[in-house]
Amino acid sequence: MPTERLTRRRALGLLAAAAGLPLALRATRATAEVVTWHGRALGAPATLILHHPDRAEAEKLLATCAAELDRLEGILSLYRPASALSELNRTRALAAPPPELVAILADCRTFHTLTAGAFDPTVQPLWRLYADHFQTGGAPTGPSPAAIAEARATVGLDAVLSSPDRIALTRPGMALTLNGIAQGWITDRITDLLRVAGVTSTLVDMGEIRGLGPDPWPVAVAGTDTLVPLTDRAIATSAPQGFAFDPARRFTHIIDPRTGATPARWSRVTVTAPTAAEADALSTACALLEDLPALPGVTVDRAS
Repeated sequence: MPTERLTRRRALGLLAAAAGLPLALRATRATAEVVTWHGRALGAPATLILHHPDRAEAEKLLATCAAELDRLEGILSLYRPASALSELNRTRALAAPPPELVAILADCRTFHTLTAGAFDPTVQPLWRLYADHFQTGGAPTGPSPAAIAEARATVGLDAVLSSPDRIALTRPGMALTLNGIAQGWITDRITDLLRVAGVTSTLVDMGEIRGLGPDPWPVAVAGTDTLVPLTDRAIATSAPQGFAFDPARRFTHIIDPRTGATPARWSRVTVTAPTAAEADALSTACALLEDLPALPGVTVDRAS
């Protein structure tokens, strides 16, 4: 569904600061070429900026990254009907699931625990409820309390069984979305691929951004004058008001899985962390939280 594909993305994203990039380029070896790839990841623009002494080799690496991106989307995308995730949502059980799906669900459990349930990939039925309600001309006051309670009853990561042999959704009506973590998770996988190939300086943006290398990559938080230098770190931002289901903008795209409500506690939350998966998941959850326990290497910036 094209509309949902656009709206599930972060409406206020992060952009490599064009004015700042020359500083990073001058700080690298004079022999390194800068090779850039532009494409799409999970329905949104994606970019790789790679420093490499051999342009031909760099272009081969970028082609390998594009192929890996496509492969991972074939597992984790909510919008590809043939993806493993889509099949799981249709059938509620997968035998011999892809190891990447098992791994990302294990990470989801970690962030679910860290955020006291504010991060929960089983929130998809609530998203579908709000989207269907307003797309079909429902009352401007939003879905009824009874409808929210019915959808909320299908939510709960404890009802997802996951092992290398089988993944199962044990409640009728359950469905998963990985949109709160998949962009960051794929960013990390592409970064790891490049690191193993010997790349020491790159900026990877698969929907969330991670900088690799000893020299800082200046990254601008969209809609602000803030410039964040990334040195072997990642950054993600969530803006609840970036998309709303309704014209009055009372019901936003960040839904609290614990209550079924869509509170706009913060106008923007930006998280920097050692990995893009951490930054992605925590920025989503922190849009719903007053505070987050201190985590090593994680910084949270909120705008009210």
